[in-house]
Amino acid sequence: MSNGLSTALPATGYAAVLPRERINGSDADVVDANVDVVNAMYAELLDIGEIAPNALRSYYVDFYLTQSLGGGFAQYVFTAPDRKDIDAYIRAGLEGMGADAHLDLFNRTVDAFDSLSEEEADAYLDGDTGLEDGLEDGADGGVPDAVRVLEELDGEFETLLETEDLVALNAAWLRGQADLLVLDEEELDRHIAERVSRVPNLAERQAEAAEDELLDTPEFEVIIRELCDVAGHTLRKITMGDPNYDHDGQTTLAWHFTTDQGEFLMLDDEREAVMIHPDTKEILAAVEFEVEDD
Repeated sequence: MSNGLSTALPATGYAAVLPRERINGSDADVVDANVDVVNAMYAELLDIGEIAPNALRSYYVDFYLTQSLGGGFAQYVFTAPDRKDIDAYIRAGLEGMGADAHLDLFNRTVDAFDSLSEEEADAYLDGDTGLEDGLEDGADGGVPDAVRVLEELDGEFETLLETEDLVALNAAWLRGQADLLVLDEEELDRHIAERVSRVPNLAERQAEAAEDELLDTPEFEVIIRELCDVAGHTLRKITMGDPNYDHDGQTTLAWHFTTDQGEFLMLDDEREAVMIHPDTKEILAAVEFEVEDD
């Protein structure tokens, strides 16, 4: 490839990575490609310190843009898992890509939000500002001045995009990274796997991730997965829950799912759950529930 982009990892640190087939796409394609790569790295349990800083800066600038367009700065605050760190990545990203006006606006918006009282912040985040009612600043029951400032800054953000396009600036900045890695799909998979292989506590991270996933998994899915294990099946997909399934003349909730061996149902009561064949009604597996004392 003769575009001057690096195809080797720099001697120190981590380089941003983009897929070869998307590097010459639209600006949105390039930004989305970086998002996809970072998401893939997060999915493989790499953490912030193991991902290229500029890739993360681009990633979080796009996150900020997406959230702000979806629901203003309030939505960004709602969805940002750790604003202290993410704010820093956004500031560095905006500065690096030359989005000076957006950087100034971001700083003013952060300062305005952080200056709100608890009651004002709740009103802003809940969208209960009363602006649509035309209430006066500072009037009883009206919009506090500080909250109105946030609403006005949200409007300024969308207007600013017309003269300072964050997607275009972000894409140009990514393409211009001196140590950018441009890899095809197989090379990208190997590159991420190589980074993962360097993680010293990978087994511990995997165990924590599995525990977190289990805590977030709906109870019916946990039961279905356990039934599949007992039956020696591999779960493919949970297709639907049928609250009106007729089982032995009684209406009950049945979960339909597919495995590597066909379609099946899960039924449960207070004592046990069973996996049955939908046609023959044969029970292929059963798990009993533990009864806890009051």
